[in-house]
Amino acid sequence: MSADAVKILLVDDETGILDSLRILFKGEGYDVHLAKSGKEALECLSDVGPDIVLTDIRMPGASGLDVLAAAREFDPAMAVILMTAQASLQSAVRAVNEGAYYYLQKPFANDELLAICRRAAEARQLKVENKALKKEIRRQRRGTEVRPIGKSRTFVEVLKLAEMVAPTDSTVLLTGESGTGKEVVARYIHDLSDRADRRFLSINCGALPEGLLESELFGHTKGSFTGAIKDKDGLLVAAARGTFFLDEIAEMSPATQVKLLRALQEREVIPVGATEVVPIDVRFIAATNRDLEEEIRRGAFRSDLYYRLNVIALHLPPLRDRREDIPLLVQNFLKRLPANGGDRAIEPCSPETLEVLAAYDWPGNVRELENALERAAIMTKNGVIEPAHLPERVKEAPAMPLVHEQSPANPSMEVIERAYIQWVLNAEAGNKTRAAEVLGIDPSTLYRKLNRYDIHE
Repeated sequence: MSADAVKILLVDDETGILDSLRILFKGEGYDVHLAKSGKEALECLSDVGPDIVLTDIRMPGASGLDVLAAAREFDPAMAVILMTAQASLQSAVRAVNEGAYYYLQKPFANDELLAICRRAAEARQLKVENKALKKEIRRQRRGTEVRPIGKSRTFVEVLKLAEMVAPTDSTVLLTGESGTGKEVVARYIHDLSDRADRRFLSINCGALPEGLLESELFGHTKGSFTGAIKDKDGLLVAAARGTFFLDEIAEMSPATQVKLLRALQEREVIPVGATEVVPIDVRFIAATNRDLEEEIRRGAFRSDLYYRLNVIALHLPPLRDRREDIPLLVQNFLKRLPANGGDRAIEPCSPETLEVLAAYDWPGNVRELENALERAAIMTKNGVIEPAHLPERVKEAPAMPLVHEQSPANPSMEVIERAYIQWVLNAEAGNKTRAAEVLGIDPSTLYRKLNRYDIHE
């Protein structure tokens, strides 16, 4: 990094020292910004976005260590150099442990200070380039993994908005029918964010009973319930500086909704059985296949939690509304599937097979398509998927409608979900275990949905 591009924030409560430093660094071509106190430095960190912060330690109000903590929070790659006239081994060790680039004792020679700042600028540049390189490597690696695939206008618009919001910390709410790829888009947002080098953790809110869900989210203390043999951090703490994905958010109980709302508002949690709060730093992404506004009208979902989650809303279109994406999805899935026996790759589908796939309505969306191709890959002997290898329901023409003719012209997600569950159960001859696999949900979630929709087999 050349000195011309380096922004440096100089912080000292002594005007004479600040003026001398300003003249020194201006003469070396730095982009110089001044703060006459630690408090002023805290206020201008986000406005300036410096590459280097050179600050005195002992200042009234906010100290240099306070500036260091704020700078590390704002940008971990920011180089912070601390100056003091009262150096001690203890304070030096503390400063380095808290992330300071260098600890400098006054008085110092100008040449020494400039050399340290040049090294700091180079170190920051290396960190920035390394972070960018890691992000690019992750994106390339994900080329062979599950990722958002599509060229249809509706889906491309979703991806563009996802790419736009990814660098922010805004909470995102993903809506759409089951199997449309909401978790894939959530991971895509995480991979494009500044949190990509941290963890992406998720939980299915419908897969766990209320007590266990609360413990998993917020953690618990030893002895807080039967089986709690030691303290345990919740997933919201474990996802520190990363992304947390709440799938099937509408399945969360009202009591847990209250606690999640507090975590969103206050950015802190209280573990089960504890009295002290634990701060969290995590980006929230939630998903549902239900109409949350309808759930609010039914009294099943809190309106205040909905507005906290619905900062940025992305609606994923069903596969039947983006049929032009089916060949791309098929090609991507087949790259990852070995033929029967695992000794050779699957060949591209025959034209007849693609016609069958394009004609089907895919009520289970992308997840159902992937499951159908996996089944076909097992059935094929020569590596080429033919129509005969596809499930019977896919080969049926016309595709079975999701809703009856008497249904509204624009059925709700709830109506579609109920019809789809009923249809999958019928297709699987009432076998709930296989139906749950096709639906891509846990058997316990399926049983709850059967009770909710009063479906009996």
